[in-house]
Amino acid sequence: MPFELQIAFRYLVAKRKQAFISVISVASTIGVTVGVMALVIALALMTGLQQEVRDRILGSSPHIFVSHVGGFQDYKAEVDKLRAVPDVVGAAPGVIGKALITTETGEAFITLKGVDPRLESSVTDIASAMISGSLDALAGQGEEDVSAILLGKDLAGTLGVKVGDSVRLLTPKGTLSPMGMVPRTRRLVVGGVFGLGLYEFDAQWGYVALDVAERMLDKERADFIQLRVRDMYEAPRIAEALPGLVGADYLVQDWSDMNRSLFSALSVEKMAISLTIGLIGVVAALNILASLILLVMEKSRDIAILKTMGASARSVTLIFMAQGLIIGIIGTTVGGSLGYLIASIADRYRLVRIPYDVYQVSHVPFVVLPFDFAAVVIGAVVICFFATIYPSRQAARLDPAQALRYE
Repeated sequence: MPFELQIAFRYLVAKRKQAFISVISVASTIGVTVGVMALVIALALMTGLQQEVRDRILGSSPHIFVSHVGGFQDYKAEVDKLRAVPDVVGAAPGVIGKALITTETGEAFITLKGVDPRLESSVTDIASAMISGSLDALAGQGEEDVSAILLGKDLAGTLGVKVGDSVRLLTPKGTLSPMGMVPRTRRLVVGGVFGLGLYEFDAQWGYVALDVAERMLDKERADFIQLRVRDMYEAPRIAEALPGLVGADYLVQDWSDMNRSLFSALSVEKMAISLTIGLIGVVAALNILASLILLVMEKSRDIAILKTMGASARSVTLIFMAQGLIIGIIGTTVGGSLGYLIASIADRYRLVRIPYDVYQVSHVPFVVLPFDFAAVVIGAVVICFFATIYPSRQAARLDPAQALRYE
């Protein structure tokens, strides 16, 4: 072991009369540990929340919405045309409108979505999200030619219905009669209950067959065509290139553009929390700086003796830099390990519960990204290193004659 490192280790374990220096070193190590641990946990929390919300949104919605000036005359031909675009793995038509749904026990305003049940599962996760019933219920007529509707689990709970129960749907588009405009009503049967994991969808959305939605909403053709691409991160690039591939009269919007404000807010929160908690690491570095300055003052005689024995200024500098780095490395290692362990436990057992109707998810997942973890570890060690520069240079500049004059 180089003698500089050996002396640095020796100084970390102070004798009884220099116990105060040792206490400051321990406090500095604990400060680095707490700072790194808190930052790892905070980044894991914000990253997990971002990914969970993004995955829930992309499971409930397609990657790209495509509309056409004047609507789609033949949506089947348009689906085949868009499905042939490179990297597009799914395409399905859709119609959206507002409606009032009523039962014997309750009523609610909902977003009504008309879909093609044979194609919808290629662009959203609705088929795998079915809790009871199935998406295939939309494909055929039920008893007495009554069409089916799929309801979110929270909406079904509010209305007090289950699979097989009847509901009435009222839309603002009316039928002209001798008594004036009469709102359109239709009896439907609950064909399934789904749980997509987003409160907005589970509490406010209902799915019906495309032809049923067109009649209820007084529309002659599909409003849009939904696309799912192979890589969701490539959706903005594909959306930008689509008009050039299929025609300039197509209007395209991808998932990142539609949810830009939400993800921007989450990114700002992640940055703000990281900077705030990162100040703990800066405070710990200041403790290292203070402890090394006190140590230089305490060990001035030892430094003078080392210099008179032939130790160079570089060796003296390395001694105190090594001591600061040892504190930083120990604190960073322990803090990073504890942060990763706590984040893993909190994620596995879902320890952090949040209001489902406010944040769209019921709990906060913790995801430790390798890049974030490496950035925290490297940043903490670098900050600790910079904290050693000033006291180390002061020790190297110490004049042996002045230090030993009164000894």
